[in-house]
Amino acid sequence: MNPPEIDLTRTALVLIDLQKGIVGLPLAPRSGPDVIAQAVKLAHRFRAAKAPVVLVHVTFAADGADTVKVQTDVSMMRGAFPAGWDELVPELGPEPTDIIVTKRNWGAFYGTNLDLHLRRRGVNTIVLGGIATNMGVESTARAAHEHGYQLILVEDAMSSRSDEMHTFAVGQVLPLLGLVRSTEEVLAGCAAG
Repeated sequence: MNPPEIDLTRTALVLIDLQKGIVGLPLAPRSGPDVIAQAVKLAHRFRAAKAPVVLVHVTFAADGADTVKVQTDVSMMRGAFPAGWDELVPELGPEPTDIIVTKRNWGAFYGTNLDLHLRRRGVNTIVLGGIATNMGVESTARAAHEHGYQLILVEDAMSSRSDEMHTFAVGQVLPLLGLVRSTEEVLAGCAAG
């Protein structure tokens, strides 16, 4: 695929749930450290251009009062979270210029100030990655699409709980919402844009 032309004066990098308690989970098709390595490359390029880097993490109140409470066939909650599980991985910083968004849902738009941060900075394009492809990333991508943002989804800067989940999202859902590209294609597009 061709690198997209990326105007870094109107584009933000948004990284989903690259936090201590998530990147260490069993993931596929790539490990948490592999996703982080690609995310670090992207963040370095965006920071160098003074383009917004948004680090999104999920957390909940100690008593769980702010979690979604609906009936499901499979529970996402598996007991108490260990201390520090919601801290961003140190490889990503954060840097003083980064925007930190805290969410309490799969997606990064509902119940947060993400849209406000982006619109006030004149952002119309989001480069998106993180964990999990078919959960936090896909949910954020769907909302971004509904908000009218152009999306570039970085396939090798995301992973999921299984290869099948990742592959379905990347092959069937995300291409309907934006452009699916590799880290190298995005970096090449930043140089061309």
